[in-house]
Formats: sequence, C-alpha cells, structure tokens
Amino acid sequence: MPSVLPEGQPAPSDGSLPEQALSELPLRPLGIYIHVPFCTTRCGYCDFNTYTAAELGTEPGASRAGYIDAAIHELALAARVLGRDVPAVSTIFVGGGTPTVLPPDDLGRLITAVRDHFGLAPDAEVTTESNPESIDSAGLHRLRELGFNRISFGMQSVVPHVLATLDRTHPPGRPLRAVAEAKAAGFTNTSIDLIYGTPGESAADWVESLDAALGASPEHISAYALIVEEGTRLAARIRRGELPSPDEDDLADKYLIADERLNAAGLAAYEVSNWSRSAATRCRHNLGYWRSHHWWGIGPGAHSHVGGVRWWNLKHPQAYASRLASGQSPAQARELLSAEQRRVERILLELRLADGLSTSLLTTTEQSRLVDLLARRLAVIEDGMLILTRDGRLLADGVIRDLLD
Repeated sequence: MPSVLPEGQPAPSDGSLPEQALSELPLRPLGIYIHVPFCTTRCGYCDFNTYTAAELGTEPGASRAGYIDAAIHELALAARVLGRDVPAVSTIFVGGGTPTVLPPDDLGRLITAVRDHFGLAPDAEVTTESNPESIDSAGLHRLRELGFNRISFGMQSVVPHVLATLDRTHPPGRPLRAVAEAKAAGFTNTSIDLIYGTPGESAADWVESLDAALGASPEHISAYALIVEEGTRLAARIRRGELPSPDEDDLADKYLIADERLNAAGLAAYEVSNWSRSAATRCRHNLGYWRSHHWWGIGPGAHSHVGGVRWWNLKHPQAYASRLASGQSPAQARELLSAEQRRVERILLELRLADGLSTSLLTTTEQSRLVDLLARRLAVIEDGMLILTRDGRLLADGVIRDLLD
C-alpha cells in the first residue's frame, strides 16, 4: 500500500494561505510538481502513491483521462490562492508513478495550463520522469515539441537478476536506448536513476550498472541506496526470510564505488545522491526543495510548501477529483512551521548540498560541535559554509543528528 500521510492540522476548504506566507512569494522561486499516480505494474520496493488500472477499476474520477482535468482544476485553484504577486514558474517536475503512461499531448496540456495560469520563466526547467518501456522515439519527439526540456529515466540496474528482485519489467538495455532516443529528440539534459543495495546485488553487478549508465552519456545520474519500506512486497519477502536485508557496510562500499566512478567520468556530486556534469545540468527543481523555495504540488497525495506552510492532498485519485469537482481544495491537512522548525529543516536539507550550509544558521551550541566534525574530517568550512566531505556524505544523517541541538 502507498505510504501513510501525516496527520497535520485542518486545511481550509478554499485552499487559502496566511498573508505572512503569501508575502514571501516574491522572495524565492516557485516550482510546480505534478504527480501522475498511474503505473502499469507496481514495483515490489515502491511505496509511492501510485495505482495500477486494476487497483483503480472504473471508479468515477479515477480514470487517466479524468485525472488531467482534475489536475488542471487544481492549477486554477493554485493561481487563485497565490494571487497576483506570484513569480513566473521557474521549474515544473512531472513525477509519479509513471507520467509517460499518459499520452504526450495530455502531459502537454498540463504544461500549457501552468503557462496560462502563472507564466513560465524564459529559462524554465520542465522535467518529466519516465519508465523507459513506457515511451518510444515518437513520444519523446512529441514531448520535446510540447515544451519538456529535461527527462529522467528510471533504470535502477542493468543486471537481470537485480531487476527481477525489484520487479522491474524493462529489458536491461532499454533505458540506454531511451537516453539515446531522447538526445536524438532534442533533449540536452537527460538523467538516469539507479538503485544500489538490492538483495543479491554484488559489487560487480553494481559496477556493471554504473558503467552501463555512464555509457549512455547522460548529463545527470541519481544513485539511491535501497530503502525497504513497510507494506511493500519486498519488505514482506525479507520478513519471510526469502531475501536478506540490505547491509549497511555493503551500501557504504557501493556509495564510494559510485562516487569514484562518476567523478572519474566527469560527474560531480552536488547533493548526497545526485551527480551532474555541470552546474547547468543539476536538477533545479529538486534544488528548490533542498533550498526551501516555494512549490505547489498538484495531484493525489502531492505535498506543497509556500512561505513556511506545508500541506498535502488527499491520496486517492477519486477522492482528489471529487473534492475539486465540488469547488474545494483537495488538501487533506497542513502544518504551519515555526521559525525554529524552518531553521532546522534548512540544516537538514542544505547540509546535503555540495554548496554547503552557512554556519550563521547554527546556534552557539551547534557551532561548538563543529570542532569534532572537522577533526574527524567529516566536514570542512570554506568562506563561512559548512561542507560535508565524501566521508561526511557517507554518514550524512548521523552527522546532522550529532550537529543539531
């Protein structure tokens, strides 16, 4: 089952936001995330808010065709709530699920709606995720014509037994061909997602996947340690003893392998799990999350943040569409972050970035702990910025936990 949303506080039925939050809109960029909750099959490790056709059936409001109309209604709601002072959108990220199970022209309708309601910055980054088996060359050309300029393919591995454990259905070589087709279609910013630490994956398997991904010459690679989420098929298999749990030492070794190989190929880590060929090909939308910018999340279960207010939508596509059809916000609940909560979140997120965290954000007590971090070579300070070393990135969660009051 998809992951559980937090409880939070009641959200206004009209979606309205406090004046203080709205007053911050001109101060930072605005991104739009659009969640497409559909997949052809559910991967065994995935706990995202996604549904197959069999799970949704023919319930009103849950169809793929009806989803686009509902999402456009929420974009209109967002424009009304944010008002006239909202900046032109700087990034759009269509994620899922598998956005490209929808026809390209349907995805294009979403981009048109964002442009009509908000305007798009001249250099806007417009990304869609894709499972490589869900799109072909013609579809990629059409996406590029419709305004998408960045695409991220879910590859995870090229090793057949690893793909089988993850319940991935694409042939091992398909992601590499998809990258080539995307480049031929005019995409100059392509990305590949990888997962390491799958039960049964050897170091040689991981190297094979890394080398294959690099062979496709993407501009960006994300590499994530496998997390076993409760409620997934993978978690059930591990609980029954069919598969071993991921090993922390093995995950650490594979992270180091990834960083060394990606660096040697000209990709530098700009966030703990993300590598890019240049500053220009970093994922600007995700940087907006890590730098506490504003974003509005469209779609079932999507999360949003504007000026210290965070909220999240109803999860089920039918409930989401029904709420919008009644003229109400689809928000399930929200929370208003205090100044201290916002400070702590900045530390949690910005310290993961290669650009680092301003030491001015730290309390006196937290600054006194820097001596130990520096002595252990887990971080350095450059021009007032606290920056994790490679060893620090490897232990990022623990470093942050030890640093905070």
